[in-house]
Amino acid sequence: MMCFSELGEDYCPPSQYLLPVLESDCGKQNSDCVDGIEEAWQSKFTDYEKRKVEKQQEKLAFERHLEEKQKEHAQLLCMNNSRKERILNSVREERDRVEQGVSQQQRAQEAERLLVLDKVRQAEDGISSRISDMLMENKRKKKSAEFLQAMEEDRIRMEHLTAITQEEANSLRKKEVAAAMQKMLSDSCAVSMLQEASEFRRQSLVSEACRSLEHLDKHFDKMMSLQVLDKSKAIAHILEEEEMQKVAFQALQLQKDSVHGYIRNQIRLIEGELMQLTKLEIKRRNLDSENLQEVLVDQRTALSDMLQQLLKQREQREQELRQVLAEMERKSESNQQNYWMIQYQRLLDAKPLSLRMQEAGVEKELVNLLCKLSAQHYLPILAHHRVTTAALCHMSSSDLKKLGINEVGIQKALLKWAHDRHPEVCKGKQQDEETETIPTAPSPPSPHPTTSAIQMPSPPLTPGTPITPSAPSPLEGPGSSECVVCMETGAQVIFLPCGHVCCCQVCSDALQNCPLCRSNISQRIRLYHG
Repeated sequence: MMCFSELGEDYCPPSQYLLPVLESDCGKQNSDCVDGIEEAWQSKFTDYEKRKVEKQQEKLAFERHLEEKQKEHAQLLCMNNSRKERILNSVREERDRVEQGVSQQQRAQEAERLLVLDKVRQAEDGISSRISDMLMENKRKKKSAEFLQAMEEDRIRMEHLTAITQEEANSLRKKEVAAAMQKMLSDSCAVSMLQEASEFRRQSLVSEACRSLEHLDKHFDKMMSLQVLDKSKAIAHILEEEEMQKVAFQALQLQKDSVHGYIRNQIRLIEGELMQLTKLEIKRRNLDSENLQEVLVDQRTALSDMLQQLLKQREQREQELRQVLAEMERKSESNQQNYWMIQYQRLLDAKPLSLRMQEAGVEKELVNLLCKLSAQHYLPILAHHRVTTAALCHMSSSDLKKLGINEVGIQKALLKWAHDRHPEVCKGKQQDEETETIPTAPSPPSPHPTTSAIQMPSPPLTPGTPITPSAPSPLEGPGSSECVVCMETGAQVIFLPCGHVCCCQVCSDALQNCPLCRSNISQRIRLYHG
């Protein structure tokens, strides 16, 4: 075709020239063939149309089936999604509920932990204040001459005791004094027997010595015989035995001695504080809290030192009283009858210092205040100068110092007590003092006041005043004062020099080191009170 187009001629296919010839030649013959072919093609087209219709019907049926399957699949998918959503919602709700419960439990545990820590902190603050008061009181007692003054008064009193007047000999109440002596001896014997029995029982557990057990049985038999002994016979025996009268007087003298009683009360207070400190240390270890551990150790060390010092002072005072007794026995007349009974009656009838000061004119409330402050040695000064509450309202610290009351804590306590009782009288005095001190510039207040500067120290009680138990500790609970070794018996022994109260009597015998701090044990002190 490209060649014809290049030559400029039109191309005509051969079919245009041959077809008419073929048609003209074979037209009649092919007409039948064409009809047959057309019928064949027509039948084929018919079959094709039928198959096409069948295919379309199959297609429609398949599409309907597919649509039904898709609907079922969609329905199953929807049901699955809804079930999955329900499961997720239930899981989410359960998770929220569990998280809420866990958070509530955590908040409750945190609140409980904070509450316990707050109670521990309050107990530590209370113990710290009491220990600081004890340390200040001990320092104040060291500076004052109370013990020397008491010893001098005892010497003068013993000189008067050695001289017995005829009037006292005539007024001797023999039966009454003998009954008092019998009661004193029974009490002293019972206490000594219980202590000795406890000591022998401890030795028997360690050594299992039959000899000690026999000795213990003898002592118990002796104690039982004293209890079974008729009271009248005991009194008659005391009336005859001068040595028993002397022993009874010695026991009463030890009981009435103010210095020895003060030392006993101080030892009792320190033992209680050491027990509370040990409970605090154990509680802090259980709470895994290491705060203020060094402060507790310092306080416990200071209390242990004070306890050892007081034990030495008690032994020294008992030795002094024994020397006084020996001096009285040496100066007593050999032919003097009922010497120790008269001395016992004189000591029994002796009025306490507070009562003598009340009879001298000192107000009862003022006497009680000085007794609470452990400052009875200032009572004669107040009685001599006839100081009353109204007079205290018009006095200052310098005025009290001029009278002889040199301790600042006692001065402040007296002035505060008078101000609380008569505030309207002391108000004018305070305004006058403020007017006088206007030219002087006040010192700036400390931004962090200490506890010792805020709280007024409360000295320990004296022998003349009853011991008031402190508030119950917030740490009281099961196991708080148990023996840390056997966990069955309460703590009964103080270890020195560490000061821990953590073991019972039986477990402490086998220990060489303290189970809490691992320090060496040099001395054990048995606690016979709660």
